[in-house]
Amino acid sequence: MLLSHLVLTCALALDLCKAKLAPKKFHSIPLGKILPVGWLQDQLRVQTEGLAGHEHEFYKWVKDTDWVGGPAAYSYLEEAGSYWFNSMVPNGILANSSVINQKTLEFLEYVLDTQDETGWLGPEVGTDKRRVLWGRYPFFFGAIQMTEVYPELTSRVVDALHRFVPLANKMLKAGVGTEEWAQTRWEDFVVTLQWLYDNHPNGQEELLLDTMQESKWSGIPWELVFSEKFFPKIEAEKLENPFPELSWHGVNIAEGLKGLPATYRFTHNQTGQPRYRKQRLGYALQVSWSTVGSFCSGRIFSRTRSRQRACFHTMQPTCLTLDRTELCLVVEAMFSGSYLFQVTGDPKYADQVERMAYNALPATLTGDMWGRQYLQQQNQVASKNMTPNPFPEDGPYSNVFGLEPNYPCCTVDFPQGFPKFITNAFVTTPNNESLVHAYLGPFRTSVILSQDNVVTASVETLYPFGDKLTTTITASKAFSYFVRIPGWISRGTLSINGDLPQPVAPKNGLHQVSIQAGITTLVLELPSDIRIESRPHQSVAVHRGPLNYAFDIPRVERQLAVHPAEPRAVDLEFTPADAWQYAIDPSTLAFVNNPPRSGMLPSPIFDSGLPPVTLSVSACRIDWPLAGDMFAAPPPQNPSCLGGMRNITLWPFGATKLRISEFPVVQIQKFVEQQGDSK
Repeated sequence: MLLSHLVLTCALALDLCKAKLAPKKFHSIPLGKILPVGWLQDQLRVQTEGLAGHEHEFYKWVKDTDWVGGPAAYSYLEEAGSYWFNSMVPNGILANSSVINQKTLEFLEYVLDTQDETGWLGPEVGTDKRRVLWGRYPFFFGAIQMTEVYPELTSRVVDALHRFVPLANKMLKAGVGTEEWAQTRWEDFVVTLQWLYDNHPNGQEELLLDTMQESKWSGIPWELVFSEKFFPKIEAEKLENPFPELSWHGVNIAEGLKGLPATYRFTHNQTGQPRYRKQRLGYALQVSWSTVGSFCSGRIFSRTRSRQRACFHTMQPTCLTLDRTELCLVVEAMFSGSYLFQVTGDPKYADQVERMAYNALPATLTGDMWGRQYLQQQNQVASKNMTPNPFPEDGPYSNVFGLEPNYPCCTVDFPQGFPKFITNAFVTTPNNESLVHAYLGPFRTSVILSQDNVVTASVETLYPFGDKLTTTITASKAFSYFVRIPGWISRGTLSINGDLPQPVAPKNGLHQVSIQAGITTLVLELPSDIRIESRPHQSVAVHRGPLNYAFDIPRVERQLAVHPAEPRAVDLEFTPADAWQYAIDPSTLAFVNNPPRSGMLPSPIFDSGLPPVTLSVSACRIDWPLAGDMFAAPPPQNPSCLGGMRNITLWPFGATKLRISEFPVVQIQKFVEQQGDSK
């Protein structure tokens, strides 16, 4: 352990004498009380009818016939089963799938039934198999969600967790069960312990606090990893990682974002050490975000090959060429972002989650959601089995769309993305007097606020494929309603019950509305400007609202493999069918909106040519070489046009599967002058 970690340990431990968890800025709403409507409901239907809703039928890692005594049973609470359960509990409830709901209930009962007299949970009981703590943490999240939907299960789940905690406490103090993955993901256990403390302490507050501390000290010190001193500011492969290698694993970084706010809750330490960049809680979350909300990393952040750039260490990260983002990273960062927003109240985390949900997540899935990538790229000119392998530590199959490209983890983990985004779309204030609309989109919620105030809110919108949100609120008593105004909005307006629209005036990202008893209709208009973001190599990214826009490269599709038990589970290769080497003139960008006449968006919305919003821009062909087997070199700087200017269409990033989203730049005027000189 680093000496600085010991110093930090002592400093934070002093705060434990307060023996009470610091409150969160916002409280989550139980699963099932927030439902998707409109296009987002259809998106969840597509997911449920796709791989997520069927993998338990045939996929070897979570096949339901192996749950009891089968060959996969002992691995279930190592990773695969826990991931699947954590994802499919909210998926089944929100999609109203009786089949999935029955499967998750069977899984919960199976795990609880196998708890032994020591408190250990899972099918490993009664064996000499090594006990590993981390695999249970995603299961705990799923079990907590089950109690929110089925209150009759609460006592059984809570009793099981309270039997597990003393054993886990002993294991942590003895250094047992804390292998390399548990050392990076201790924060997930702390969040579970805090749920017990907040809701069902059962007189065990001291033990719960002690176990939070032991869990934290057993693992990677995220305060130091994220500190000014240690977090990389140059290419990570040029640095020696002072922490265990997995501290720079992309998914661990995404999960580790919960570590700092989780620590704050039980230490009350808001300032950390003086060297840390001060933010709301006094810690430095220096992860910089990509154009689509996530950050870039393959399996391991630190690289050894000079052409690989780990890209979330700079203030302007890039996912160009071989830089990439793992699908597990996206959904885990979304979940962590929701937790960060609820603990800190800082709206920038909600902005990032919304951007990931509407860009990075759908981009790495086929439209029908039967195929997924392991890695996605900002500039992705092919999706194929690359030889020679360009991905150090990740396989050549990593950006193929399919059942299990490279590692299986994303197959069972990705389904949590949209369901947990939905379940965190609304929150309440700690006094339970106010309702907060956190993530913009089509939702419906029904809650009981303080003083038995029954409130429903239904949001009708095409957002992010439209700028208008109409919210109908029914309340039995007056209360304050808050709606998040994203950071990219500068001229939004709100109309109440048909009155003249008034400019929104958010404070800390939230606009407050006084709602009277009865029915209130809010019409929120959030028109956005086109935003140009400077990127490396003098390239630019283009945004409007929460959406990043990309050139959708026409593609040729070829089937690489098909699962013998499920013909819909296929591996697909995509290669370009036409030119992709374009430079654009950003001064010519124009927004084009073709709203559907029926009011219903196409299904599935995140596929080529289907979103109703696009951007047009003048562009020209340029010399832009490949840097290997079908991946693009970095954007050329100061390129010259190879022919005349033409208009091309940019589409929402999430609907593209091959794309250019970070463009070289040319200027029409300069092009005209060059043409004149050549004559």
